[in-house]
Amino acid sequence: MGRNMSLEKVKMPEQAPDVRNHNFQEVSLGYTPEMAMEEAARCLNCKNHPCVAGCPVNVRIPEFIQKVAEGDFAAAYDIITSTNALPAVCGRVCPQESQCESKCIRGIKGEPVAIGRLERFVADWHMANSDEMPQKPEPKGKKVAIVGSGPSGLACAGDLAKKGYAVTIFEAFHTAGGVLVYGIPEFRLPKKIVQKEIDKLTAMGVEVMTNMVIGRVLSIDELMNDMGFDAVFIGSGAGLPSFMGIPGEAYVGVYSANEYLTRINLMKSYNKDYDTPLRKSKAVAVVGGGNVAMDAARCAKRMGAKVYIIYRRSEAEMPARKEEIHHAKEEGIEFLFLHNPVQILGDENKQVTGIECVKMELGEPDDSGRRRPVPIEGSNFVIDVDTVIMALGTSPNPLIRSTTAGLETNKKGCLIVNEETNQTTRDHVYAGGDAVTGAATVILAMGAGKKAAAAIDAELSNR
Repeated sequence: MGRNMSLEKVKMPEQAPDVRNHNFQEVSLGYTPEMAMEEAARCLNCKNHPCVAGCPVNVRIPEFIQKVAEGDFAAAYDIITSTNALPAVCGRVCPQESQCESKCIRGIKGEPVAIGRLERFVADWHMANSDEMPQKPEPKGKKVAIVGSGPSGLACAGDLAKKGYAVTIFEAFHTAGGVLVYGIPEFRLPKKIVQKEIDKLTAMGVEVMTNMVIGRVLSIDELMNDMGFDAVFIGSGAGLPSFMGIPGEAYVGVYSANEYLTRINLMKSYNKDYDTPLRKSKAVAVVGGGNVAMDAARCAKRMGAKVYIIYRRSEAEMPARKEEIHHAKEEGIEFLFLHNPVQILGDENKQVTGIECVKMELGEPDDSGRRRPVPIEGSNFVIDVDTVIMALGTSPNPLIRSTTAGLETNKKGCLIVNEETNQTTRDHVYAGGDAVTGAATVILAMGAGKKAAAAIDAELSNR
């Protein structure tokens, strides 16, 4: 196939908006082999490979795309997985538009190459066409404990297991996967895909222990002193939700996005076969403008509610992925930009009946460089809703740091680590992902897990 000089990406087939907003099946249906090869032919395989520098785990992007263009999907998979252990996940949930694709030369005079869609295609093709599981490597005789089975924990575990370490993952929930299973909805990331990635780790000898809240069931000290682990990696995420501190937040019908999404994604309240209680909402207000707000809003829509997203800045400042915003609008979700809640209203039984908002305008830039939203006096009004979901960001749970001596954190409660090695302020204890950065992306968390794995290997090889 010759070079494809089209300025536009090959379109990805999707479920129609008025169909998908009633189901939890995946929205984007993926490329066919022909579509993938046509899109791969748009890659110029340019000399400096700027896209690779834009990827936090340095996937060898032009090399794998070249193999897709040739129709050699097995070789493409081998190239991707030499640096990225979770391609089916990253192909779906990475913000490619601000990472690899933002550096693509084709993006200067048109759309960049659809790197994320091609990565997803290759991973899905491999899952459909290969039952091969990784081999268990020669044991090194050293043990590493991983706290948390989200993307940073899985990446760290995978890299260490390949090198022959005896790895045990301790997961607080009853199912492994962390934010990949409790935070990201089925229609964006099917849970069977996450499970297949975890199955690959267990094939390499990784042990996964669930219902293990480290800091309660076992402490970091007990892992090291009593259970004989040579090193510990903390990838416990940022699961502590933020609230606004406005009147009415304690009313019945106010959720954090974390709780709402966990009930739907992990505990499957949308499925009648599961007995997970969730409010039967008629009208829902979601407060926030990130990907988590989009996920919560799109879930609420699928549960049958009229949904409003309330965001205090303009659409241009919204941190959510453009694709997420576009999908939410298509699905009939109403956006109220430049609005901010001032109180939640309730009846005598403390059940939510509405949310009072004030209109905002953008004033002078704040410390982050974004223009600060300022309330417009006298513009208050009430929206009738019976449910409010707060999607205002999260911070690390203080449980581990409060039960472990020698772990220093910053004022936001994030663990302080050495930037080169991801080692914490305590010997033999490493950390990465949202526990260090606060809420960030799946791929950045994976990059931190990989960096820590390399540092743990370097340390333990010399011990």
